[in-house]
Amino acid sequence: MVIAYFIQEKFIFKPEKLSADFEFKYDAPFKEISFQPEAGVTISGIHFHVKKPHGLILYFHGNTRSIKGWGKYAKDFYRFGYDVVLVDYRGFGKSIGKRSEQAMLNDMQFVYDQLCLQFPEDHILVYGRSMGSGFATKLAADNQPRYLILDAPYYSFRKVVERFLPFLPMRLVLRYHLRTDKWIQNVKCHTYILHGTKDRLIPLAHSQRLQAINPRRITLIRIQGGGHNNLPSFPEYHNFIRDILKV
Repeated sequence: MVIAYFIQEKFIFKPEKLSADFEFKYDAPFKEISFQPEAGVTISGIHFHVKKPHGLILYFHGNTRSIKGWGKYAKDFYRFGYDVVLVDYRGFGKSIGKRSEQAMLNDMQFVYDQLCLQFPEDHILVYGRSMGSGFATKLAADNQPRYLILDAPYYSFRKVVERFLPFLPMRLVLRYHLRTDKWIQNVKCHTYILHGTKDRLIPLAHSQRLQAINPRRITLIRIQGGGHNNLPSFPEYHNFIRDILKV
């Protein structure tokens, strides 16, 4: 059990690490940014910018890769006139620092606070994809963004991890709980959830349970036939994003 406590990160997080001199390349205007929430910690990010933005999307990605690959999804938002900021968690991409749940939550709050110096808070939308839905929900619970958008979120992070590590007593050893179900109760802005009906990794039932917590403030959008990693391949996904972002 002691070994399980320390090795679980290798199963939960699948980061792509980038050298400090790695150069990002995209077809849209962007700049590389970084944040230093505490000594010895750097959170790397990229900021896609448009002229006269309607607002800013703060995007939290899933548990794999780095913003090098996730950056391609920014076009789903800047095409509608929004700036987009994506950041890497500790140990992902160029970000450095020892991971823990509280440290990562603190990092994201620091990033949010810094962005609030550039944008009015009611112009910021927080978007969380898969694992990132927990970080996004916590930020929305503790702050006042315009909207919270969740893409394939989990109701219980422990239940998701248990599917991949059924031999471990997660109730006793899990170090990352990411209580979306608890935090979403304190979210004051409207929440939009997008979830594929054929998601095998995080079944649609997770989002249905989240919506049931506050049906008046949570809109669940079902992408018929969508899986866990292919929602942007469905026209319905882009149509719903367009409708959410319309100003």
